[in-house]
Amino acid sequence: MAKKLKLKVKKKKRASTPKPRPSRIQKYELNPVFEFFDELKTLILKSSPAEKNQLAKKISGLGRIRLAVIAGIFLNKNEDSAIISDPVADLFIVGDDIDKNKLSKFLRSLEAEVGKEIKFGLMEKEEFEYRYGMFDRFVRVLLEGPHEKIINKLGL
Repeated sequence: MAKKLKLKVKKKKRASTPKPRPSRIQKYELNPVFEFFDELKTLILKSSPAEKNQLAKKISGLGRIRLAVIAGIFLNKNEDSAIISDPVADLFIVGDDIDKNKLSKFLRSLEAEVGKEIKFGLMEKEEFEYRYGMFDRFVRVLLEGPHEKIINKLGL
């Protein structure tokens, strides 16, 4: 009688790569032809006074800030509003001894939060007072257009 040999064959395991899991984040889109699209967009994007206070606090930490003006994308105006052309600046700061590194980090984080590039202006107090007194076009267009002063130590 012959003995039967049993062979056990082991499969070599390959380094397994995990299968990608389906995303658990639900995504929604809004139809731009929806009759209440503008109202819903305004409701979602509307910034509260607390957010403006928080923005003013962050700006104050950049140096000796005399004036901070927000316009454009910070006022949440849509395309159908009374703004005919783009504002000259979305954020305008007048101050002295401003830390350029802090300012750069602040602008990058703000642009990431907003999701768009921010038009930004920065002047020292002396230059601003000179240009304001000379009826400089940039300063006048900014201050005559729709804007909000979140820091105003110059009494404008």
